[in-house]
Amino acid sequence: MAGGNGGKGKGKKSHSPTKRQRKTQKLSVTYEASDHEKGEGAKPPEAPGWEPRDWQQQLVNIRTMRSGKDAPVDQLGAEHCYDPSAPPKVRRYQVLLSLMLSSQTKDQVTAGAMQRLRARGLTVDSILQTDDSTLGTLIYPVGFWRSKVKYIKQTSAILQQRYGGDIPASVAELVALPGVGPKMAHLAMAVAWGTVSGIAVDTHVHRIANRLGWTKTATKSPEKTRAALEAWLPRELWSEINGLLVGFGQQTCLPVHPQCQACLNRSLCPAARSLCGP
Repeated sequence: MAGGNGGKGKGKKSHSPTKRQRKTQKLSVTYEASDHEKGEGAKPPEAPGWEPRDWQQQLVNIRTMRSGKDAPVDQLGAEHCYDPSAPPKVRRYQVLLSLMLSSQTKDQVTAGAMQRLRARGLTVDSILQTDDSTLGTLIYPVGFWRSKVKYIKQTSAILQQRYGGDIPASVAELVALPGVGPKMAHLAMAVAWGTVSGIAVDTHVHRIANRLGWTKTATKSPEKTRAALEAWLPRELWSEINGLLVGFGQQTCLPVHPQCQACLNRSLCPAARSLCGP
């Protein structure tokens, strides 16, 4: 193509740079305007190119510290709260309910509430037939239990009307349910449907990812942390991260007074010096 334009007229040397420059600009503008995919495609090499320093060793160390599987989440997390003998549809509903109850609530408290609910037969129908006062008594003292009574009732009614008593099988439909946030949706997809749809980020994962420097810049919310982690963390690790970091956050990397002295990542953690001193 350059040869075709360059062959016009004499004085090739003086005119051709101008023509070439114009053509390059034209191509660039036309290209970006008509082909957004290529415009976006210029950025990804930069994103996957970044990864946190020492993250692989940090991950190995956290796995070592978590090898006992003795944190509250390991015995009382969402995958342990449903009735394994119930029909699949009921199991999935129980998983979603346990996740709704778990927000801002310790695993021990969530597990206790689930036990009380299951003792009465925990199904969409049984919840809809339970009056608000009784439901409140059964789930108390989970965090924000009054709001959760309302959300559980509303969500259960939607599940009965639109999904035949089952739970939806997509993140978009799950987060559209009253009282269901992104973290719950991703965990529900993993535990109830066996699908890895994204990294489930709660306050523990959010806190620890920022302390370890696993986000390119500091993030202000769990959702921003999720996006930051998904930008570089290999997809095959996504399903592991929630349980691993939640338990680590319950036992070692505590919100206040983290146990840095007992942490194998002390020398690799950017936050250790400011949190626990040299």
